[in-house]
Amino acid sequence: MKSLHGKVAIVTGSSRGIGAEIALTLANAGVKVVINYVENKPAADKVCRAIFEAGGECKAVQADVSDPNEIS
Repeated sequence: MKSLHGKVAIVTGSSRGIGAEIALTLANAGVKVVINYVENKPAADKVCRAIFEAGGECKAVQADVSDPNEIS
């Protein structure tokens, strides 16, 4: 498998559930992760904290990716 170290991934809906697990797994593989959330900032911040505590890099970004005005 090709190394993911240093890559960047935007994981939509990653403040909880499957998205959060995907974000954590990618971060553990060396990926810098953007946590995308629509409403639940505390949950997104919790995922980012877990990534930071494990030595990874993360940023939480609020945006509804189904709305073109929010992703430009």
